[in-house]
Amino acid sequence: MTNSLIKSLQISEPRGFPLDSATLRRHGVSSALAHDYVKSGWLERLGRGVFMFAGDALKRDPSLRFLERKTPGLHVAAKTALTWHGFQQNVAHRETLILWGTHRSALPSWFLDRFPARYSTARLFDDELPSDLGLAPLPESPDGPRVSTPERALLEMLSEVGVHQQLEEARNIMESVRQLRSRQLAVLLTHCRMIKAIRLCVTWAEELDLPWAAKARDAAADHMGSSRWVKSLKDGSTLILKP
Repeated sequence: MTNSLIKSLQISEPRGFPLDSATLRRHGVSSALAHDYVKSGWLERLGRGVFMFAGDALKRDPSLRFLERKTPGLHVAAKTALTWHGFQQNVAHRETLILWGTHRSALPSWFLDRFPARYSTARLFDDELPSDLGLAPLPESPDGPRVSTPERALLEMLSEVGVHQQLEEARNIMESVRQLRSRQLAVLLTHCRMIKAIRLCVTWAEELDLPWAAKARDAAADHMGSSRWVKSLKDGSTLILKP
């Protein structure tokens, strides 16, 4: 009986995916039986209430989908999202995943050991913006994790300049972002709470002669002001932007 349950589980559940206790229970596998499967080498325990089939290699995207169910608002964000959309500079061999969410949470060690990542709960937009605006799986991976659209990812990346994101790299990446949905960017700029991200978006778009620069300025007009903007960044540098 016990072997038939694990074999049924192996047939029903895809390989390389994390399995939580709720999934096991749906297949008739109790906590005690899961413990026995770990001892007998059928399952490997990843963390409290999380398992995988023994000998499997966890896949990144299903693991992110698993975390989405546990962490409100979790999505692939900022520079990582832009890279996934094809806007990138030189990518490191094991690039650190940038993940954002709405609640303070610690990424589990079983995930970090396999997929180096950084998690942020920065509140970039006001509460009037629908929480899921600009978040969707990649078109080529409709069952994949939620990823910021290029418009949202751009503002997320700019918000991290001087903190986690190097200024020169951000500007170089932004130079490649020539095609954006200006209407969605305008909505995001209207609801953006961070002056640094807004000013960088508009100023660099104009300096780089990006096609959507004029519409970005129109959307951000209330935040641009009439004088230059000076900001000391956390990395010790000073950012000076024209009005």
